[in-house]
Parts: sequence; C-alpha cells; structure tokens
Amino acid sequence: MLEIRKVNPEMTYSIRHSVLRPHQTFEDCKYDTDYADNAFHVGAFYQGKLISVASFCVEKYPDFSIEIQYRLRAMATLDSFRYLGAGRSIVNYAEKLLKEQDINFLWCKGRTTVQEYYKKLGFKIHGEVFDYPPIGPHIIMYKKLI
Repeated sequence: MLEIRKVNPEMTYSIRHSVLRPHQTFEDCKYDTDYADNAFHVGAFYQGKLISVASFCVEKYPDFSIEIQYRLRAMATLDSFRYLGAGRSIVNYAEKLLKEQDINFLWCKGRTTVQEYYKKLGFKIHGEVFDYPPIGPHIIMYKKLI
C-alpha cells in the first residue's frame, strides 16, 4: 500500500540524483524553484520508504496563454519500485491539490524516453523534441485539469 503526501524539498534530492542525474553532482539536483512561493513536493512511500518524488511550481511556459500554470519537475521513482503506480498516484494527488486552488493547467519538460508514460497520465505533446543539456532530448507536455 502506498502512502502519498507532501514532503520537504530535501527529501527529493537523493531520488532525483540516483534516478534523474546520476552523472551530475548532488548539487545539480537542487533547483531554484524548490523553495519558490507556492511550490510543493510530493512523495510516495512504500512500507515507510520514500520510493518516488515529484515537484510542482508556478512557472509559465510562454506558448500557453493560461494565466496561472504549474510545472511538474523531477518526477522519479526508484527502479526497484517501478510499476507500483507511485508516479500516477503522485500526479493524481498533486492534481487534486491544484484543482482545490482552481489551478487547471499543468505542464512539464518530459524526457522523450518517458513521453508514452506521460501520455497515459493524460498529458499531450506540444511542439518538437529539443535538447535539454546535459540531460538529453525532451518534449513539452501539458495537461488541462478539468
């Protein structure tokens, strides 16, 4: 059984590092947006162990005319705990929080290797694939929260 709840930014760093940026420094896993106003972080716990994280912050992507937009950043699940539904549970939890604040637009810069996963969560592709140094090919994806 998964427990989904808000977590402190510091709790996300080790999973960000091991899953998303293992060839970079630990410091590279700390983002300026982690402590921004209205930012929040969500974790999934399995048998008391933090296994998956994601961060959410107010950030406007210029191509979208929606006034208040939230960006999903650094969603990651430890490899040995994939397929438990942790990522989906985190996104569902965050979407509920956002809807309660009348926020209805979420977007991300998703790695192309996981774009099919984001599609399963209801995200749509926007634009073309681009390089996001030093991580690699990404695509903008978005979701209207209705």
